[in-house]
Order: sequence, then structure tokens, then C-alpha cells
Amino acid sequence: MTLGLLDGRPLPRTALDHRLAALRNGPRASALPQPGSSEDRQLARWAAQVLLTEALCEAVAAERSLPVGSSTPARLDQQAAVELGSVTAAAYEGSAAVRAVYDAVTAAIEPSPADVAHYRTMTTRPPVEHWHVVLPDGELEADPTTLPTALAEALCTAPPGEWVTAGPWTAALLAVTKPPEPPDPTPSLRDAARRAAFVRWLDHERARRLTLVEGLEHPGDPAQPDNHHRH
Repeated sequence: MTLGLLDGRPLPRTALDHRLAALRNGPRASALPQPGSSEDRQLARWAAQVLLTEALCEAVAAERSLPVGSSTPARLDQQAAVELGSVTAAAYEGSAAVRAVYDAVTAAIEPSPADVAHYRTMTTRPPVEHWHVVLPDGELEADPTTLPTALAEALCTAPPGEWVTAGPWTAALLAVTKPPEPPDPTPSLRDAARRAAFVRWLDHERARRLTLVEGLEHPGDPAQPDNHHRH
């Protein structure tokens, strides 16, 4: 039986059977759908797409003579997994060849200055200082905008540590804590841009080179249909 076609070459169905068996015997087996259910058929189809993605990237890695690193599974954070999509994320985590192709395909991707500027515009907030203020009955850390206006203005003009009185309030400003500079967004934007570029590239290559056999939603059914469709 055939799992699918890669450049017209049949890929054996046994890989899917082994992957499903590993899932059924793995640590998350209790969370998997009941065998024979519609959800189980969706799981088989999902696993088939992961396997085909891995096979495609193995072929591309060989064609490009890419160095394929350790086979130790990788772990993506939640944002990266969402941006890649569940099939590609699973293939990336489980296949060193997928990771090698990802690195090769996205090596030159950089966020544009406009992207960085837009991100800063959307995420930058006015800096908020914190004042270490001493009162007659104790000390506190305060956002100056939360203090009475007259007291805040008096503290601003007084030397550090000098007591001031404004109306009923008496206090001294001991220290001002400046907020840290926001981190450079370029690395995060680069990672997001690389993931988006890889998804686009992979969608194109899947459509061009892969064919998934219909009927894979019926794992173990010996009567696999002969017709195919692109994925």
C-alpha cells in the first residue's frame, strides 16, 4: 500500500502505520481519539501529511547536499508552532532534515526597516518612571502620575532626599528608577519572517511535488483507492 507520491515515486504506507502505532503507544496515548472514530481518521490524515513533509525535506536536503544535524527532536515555543501550523511544526520538531531545509531556505530572510519601524510604533509605550519616596510614616515605590499633582511637582524641583511639603502632603524623593530600554525587535521579527517564508515555500513545494493517497483516513483498510489528489 502507498502513503503517497513524491515526484511520482510511491512512498510506502508502512511508515504511517509505524507512526500511528508509536503515537498509540506513546506518553500521550490517552489523549488520542478512539480508533475508528472520525477524529481518528483525521489523526491518520494529519500524520500522513507530517510524514510526506518529512520525506519532501529529506529529498530536498539530499538534492542540495545540506548538512543534516542531530536527529534529537527539537522543541518549538507555542508562537512558533502556531505560525508554522501543526503539520509543519510536527515535522520540524521530529525531523533533522526539515530543520536543515528550513535553515537553508530562510537563511537570507531579514525584516525590512519598515517592518521594524511599524513594530516599534505598534508596541512602544511611553516610559514610566518609578519613584522611591519616603513619607513621615514609611517608604514606597510610586508611579509619579499617581501622586498628588502638587506633591509630584514639588518633588521634581527639590534635590534628592530633601523634604518638601505641598498642601497636606510631606515627602522626599530618594531615587528615580528609569524603565529599561525595550529590547531590539529585530530577532523576533526575523524569526517570524523566516517562519512565514518557510510556510510559503513549503506550500509551493508540496503542491508541486507531493501527492497524498485518498482514503488514508481509513488506517489499516487494505482496499486503498487508486485515485490520488494533490497536497
